[in-house]
Amino acid sequence: MTNTINAIIVDDEEFARSSLYFLLQENCKVVHITGIAKSVAEAKVLLQKHKVDLIFLDIAMPGENGFELISSAEQYKAHVVFTTAYDQYALKAIKANALDYLLKPIDIDELKETVDKAVKFIELNNHDSSSGDRLLNFKSDLDHKSVRKISLPNGQGYTLIDLDNIVHIEADSNYSVFHLHDGEKITVSKVLKEYEEILPVKQFVRVHKSSIVNLNYLQEYNSRNGLELTLKNGQRIAVSRRRASDFLERIRNYTQL
Repeated sequence: MTNTINAIIVDDEEFARSSLYFLLQENCKVVHITGIAKSVAEAKVLLQKHKVDLIFLDIAMPGENGFELISSAEQYKAHVVFTTAYDQYALKAIKANALDYLLKPIDIDELKETVDKAVKFIELNNHDSSSGDRLLNFKSDLDHKSVRKISLPNGQGYTLIDLDNIVHIEADSNYSVFHLHDGEKITVSKVLKEYEEILPVKQFVRVHKSSIVNLNYLQEYNSRNGLELTLKNGQRIAVSRRRASDFLERIRNYTQL
């Protein structure tokens, strides 16, 4: 019988790290947190220093994303539980490719179920040769599933947003400002590139170093004063020269869907 699971938490968001730590401390006594990392690089150091059974791993992080840790997890025979802003509907279809996942904000009952599953896996010493393939397939499968929600950190927790309500996102230094259908704006302390990597490519396109637009809200585009698009809310956004050809190709693909 497993007495303790040695686990690490890997997440670039301070609130996410601390809240998951306290949830585990209060509700999952079998889990012993041997370390907390803010990046994949820090997590690799922890794997070298400690015997780790379980990794609570965020997907979207600056620099190397969570998938970059998969090979190291396999090397050190650690199971992975993804913590993610992807919506539950999309993840259910690909759940078999990882030990489990937790949708932010993390539900206590789901966390307990995940830890129970981890205990069973570890007790059975389930380190078969296919586990690495399942993890490596996770990202490719995820890219082809229908992601309909995203969780935005708000300092005290998370705001869940339907993707269809996002009109466009603009960069503001190291922040991203989400412009929603109802006129609301939500500012998040993450750079635009992180959301470019997460959002479905068939619906969202990066048109400028400071702008991502939802093609569902595109009203028109023209080249009278350089390539420029107009959204249904009246917002005009310039398309940079180096992104113009990609934008036009995406428009062609979008109109053929």
